[in-house]
Amino acid sequence: MKKKLLILVTACLVLMAFQCDEDAVSTQETEQQDLNMSKKAIEDLASTSICNDTFTCKYMALGSKPCGGPWGYLVYSSSINFEKLENMVAIYNKNEADFNKKWGIISDCAFATPPTSLKCENNICLAVY
Repeated sequence: MKKKLLILVTACLVLMAFQCDEDAVSTQETEQQDLNMSKKAIEDLASTSICNDTFTCKYMALGSKPCGGPWGYLVYSSSINFEKLENMVAIYNKNEADFNKKWGIISDCAFATPPTSLKCENNICLAVY
């Protein structure tokens, strides 16, 4: 009886040691949700920027298309913490490129055209194409 109990306890311990932690399992869907949340945080930060005589409008590439290049361009002004925004965008772009490779994502290979100019209307930066 003790031998059977010992075998049962040992088997349970072995199974527990090799069980998968569901939180640690990454799926394409959870990674896409993480990317979406990161992008929203970037867009939220950029949307807090204002333009006027003191703060100028700027833009930067945002996203990583599977064929290369960005999905589009993020418009913001110099009124926000540029280093923070630049860091967030760099991490997002790298994570999206890694995601595309990992999951074999495809897209059109159209080139996203940067704005030809930027304008300030009602203290909001707008891209002109």
